Order: sequence, then structure tokens, then C-alpha cells
Amino acid sequence: MDFSWPALRRGRTPGTSWSNRSYSIGVSSKKPSGVIAEIHTKAQWQAYMDVSKANNKLLVIEFTANWCGPCRFVEPMMKELAATYTDVDFVRIDVDEMAGIAEQFGVQVLPTFLLLRKGKEVGKVTGVKKKELQNKIEIMKLSYNGI
Repeated sequence: MDFSWPALRRGRTPGTSWSNRSYSIGVSSKKPSGVIAEIHTKAQWQAYMDVSKANNKLLVIEFTANWCGPCRFVEPMMKELAATYTDVDFVRIDVDEMAGIAEQFGVQVLPTFLLLRKGKEVGKVTGVKKKELQNKIEIMKLSYNGI
């Protein structure tokens, strides 16, 4: 499967760096609250998934790309959600770097947000839909807490 999305690349701005907006992860069960982890390698992904499965936290994965205009548009929204839901892990994956992971989860639209618990998909939002994503996070938190 090709993850180049050529039709969406028209607004691409080469050389755009996202390094100021999040951090690259190491293997740790704790991250600073309100921060979005960036995953750049398969080893990081596997390590993060192992920790995520063990701590049973809700995980929100943002599939994105440097050339995706709507993905850049959601940056402040994601920072806000990560700061609000400190008991939820937020991860960003660039589909150009990690096409295999995007393919594994059937990502075909950017941005795509997947909600996972214990490594299993429990929700999905495609496109820039803050309220829908927020509602799914709330529902997953409530269902986990047994309410």
C-alpha cells in the first residue's frame, strides 16, 4: 500500500520541522503530562506498545505527515487534549517514517486518531474532529472506570 497520498501533498512545505512540538520517546512508563510522544523507529514503537499494554492506559495515536496541512492545523488541539487528559498517553506517528504501522492500522486519511487499550483498537476518528475525539476519549475513560 502506498502512503504517499499525492493528492494531499499539493500544500506540502518541505523542510518543516515538528521537533519543537513534542518529544521523541525512550522506553519509560512515565512521560511528562501534556506532552505528545513522537515515535520514529520500529524499536521505539514496540517498546512503547509493551509499556502501554502493561500500564493499561488509554493510548491516543495521531497519524500525521509533515506535508499534511490539516495535521499541522490540529497541533494546538492535540496539545490541549494532552494537557487536559493527563491520564491518557498521546503519541504521534509520521506515516512517511512509519508506513508499516499506519498500514497495520488501516490508516488511509490524515489525520487519523486511533484509541488503543492494551494494544487493541477501541476507537477511531478520521479528520479534524476535536469534539468527536474528545467524546471518544471520555467514553473510553468512563467505560474503563466501570461507570
